Amino acid sequence: MPSRARALLVLPLASLAALSLSSCGALVDAPSSSAEVSEGASGGAADASVAINASDGACEVAKTDLPGGVTTFSITNTGSQVTEVYVYDGDRIVTEKENIGPGTSYDLTVDLTEGKYQVACKPGMVGDGIRQAIAVTGGTSELTAAEQTAVDAYRAYVQQQADATVPLVQQLRDAVAAGDRAKAQSLYAPSRVGWESVEPVAESFGDLDPRMDVREADLEQGQEFTGWHRLEKALWTGEDLAAVAPVADQLLLDVKELAQRVPNAAITPNSIGNGAKELLDEVATGKITGEEEAFSHTDLVDFKGNVDGAQKAFEVLTPIVQTNDPTLVTELTTQFAAVQAALAPYADPSVPGGYVSYEKVTEDQRRELARAVDALSEPLSQLGAAAAGQA
Repeated sequence: MPSRARALLVLPLASLAALSLSSCGALVDAPSSSAEVSEGASGGAADASVAINASDGACEVAKTDLPGGVTTFSITNTGSQVTEVYVYDGDRIVTEKENIGPGTSYDLTVDLTEGKYQVACKPGMVGDGIRQAIAVTGGTSELTAAEQTAVDAYRAYVQQQADATVPLVQQLRDAVAAGDRAKAQSLYAPSRVGWESVEPVAESFGDLDPRMDVREADLEQGQEFTGWHRLEKALWTGEDLAAVAPVADQLLLDVKELAQRVPNAAITPNSIGNGAKELLDEVATGKITGEEEAFSHTDLVDFKGNVDGAQKAFEVLTPIVQTNDPTLVTELTTQFAAVQAALAPYADPSVPGGYVSYEKVTEDQRRELARAVDALSEPLSQLGAAAAGQA
């Protein structure tokens, strides 16, 4: 989802035991005792480490000419605002790290091929950010057979999810066009599951995500409110559905375009692993807090989609990571099972999307869900680096 332009609570996930989750604040990475949260903390160093100093007024990249291959960006937020760091290839998001609290350091490992890129630091998590051009020369080595198998399997999964989303959005669009509010409400949550499962790949197409998944609270100056959440607001606040019929039409066109773009999406073992962590971050910053589906309260449906997508990414990478870091495989297997078990009591096949309204989940229950997500978050942060052979 696009950057969150709203007030933020600078707390680690572990602090959720003391957090009232009725608050609308999102959760961000904050300094630990060592002031470091590492994307590649499984014990190995990347091929190269490049420091990024992200302050309120600058995005200082220590080295702007890089060799092709695996690079670890060692990000430090020296500013006073929560920030995020993106690596762009044109409009395409190569990798990202959101919700970096002041004083926090974070290692983000990425596999870069030859080309021109931009590193963007976004203090306050708004706008296009402060950008620094970087150049990468030299190619990476060919994928091994195991790596190619993982990439092919994950691309097939993304394609399957994107293709399955099209008819669901078609049905939603038709219900909106017919003015059938009850039917459209029942179709809303199921139509989002595929998107939520593969959101990092979908978000890599920078033009589609702001149209399809922006929330009203995240709108930037002059940005039009469109996509799923515009329909959500209309459906649950009694708006005239005729007024948002064009929004539904455009959403259908966008999901069709997404499905058409998947074959050309840039996917590597490293990006699959980093994407899994991004999906879990989506749970922590939007679903656990109840901010994602502010009108429909179908947050648990999205929660399930994010977790399933992250688990699929882990599964396709398991043969690679089993070789590089077998202990990590064991830990992730255990923690994914724990998150799924924590979510299971809220399943209800009688309601659209298959999960109870988030309004029915108490603050104590939300904290239990948050603890399960927190326990998975740290080992999952190591998956991208392990997949890139940096264990």
